[in-house]
Amino acid sequence: MQKTVPGCFFQQMYSSLTGISMERDHMKDLRRYLALKYIQYLVLSSSNAVSTLLGLLGSAYTLILLQSAKVSSKSTAVLISSLAQADILVFLSLVSDAVLGGFGAAVSPAASAVARILLTANAHISCVLLSCVAFEAYAITFLPSESRPLRTVRNARLLSRAIWALVAAECALLLVDEHPRAGGASAPSHGVLGLLFQFSSVAAALLRSLSYILGILLRIINVYIYYKIFFSMSPRSRLKSK
Repeated sequence: MQKTVPGCFFQQMYSSLTGISMERDHMKDLRRYLALKYIQYLVLSSSNAVSTLLGLLGSAYTLILLQSAKVSSKSTAVLISSLAQADILVFLSLVSDAVLGGFGAAVSPAASAVARILLTANAHISCVLLSCVAFEAYAITFLPSESRPLRTVRNARLLSRAIWALVAAECALLLVDEHPRAGGASAPSHGVLGLLFQFSSVAAALLRSLSYILGILLRIINVYIYYKIFFSMSPRSRLKSK
């Protein structure tokens, strides 16, 4: 059976993009993508429309790039791939807002809460994965032999899945806390359900405070790690230039 014209078109477009990415220096592209993500999540206080759009485009290109045979299957590539996949949550949030707005419907508090939690999940996953990449860069620079048994593709995949699972649990707890207020109903105050909602409310408040503190700590740690790496590489660069 012959392929349809649209199918051939999209296949050719994908092949051409993959071919372009294979011809380029993919390591430079991945470094640029990481720099963009660091600026988006660990430098800017909050994402704006420009950084979000650039992040989505960069993630789409990175996912195509990581399909290339020239990109070695290493633990760093696994972490970067998971980082790019996290932007799917941003895309889903934008699509939900666009669909509701396109039909002229007022965005309900529940839908707004879900979209906000999707963006929160994306930000938390991205920040933690970027920090994991920074820790791996530190290990490669200062502990290359000692850390090699840990820097495996299997461990990187397990770590990525654990991060996604923990953030999913966090967002489920936030959603339970947001649901009564978003639905306009008062939370039950008696019985097992009352205790459950009280626990989720206290836990959600603690999580929000902990997320804020961890966000600041991750920024400081990432700056320190790349500061150490930069100044450890500078003497080598000067020796090479001589």
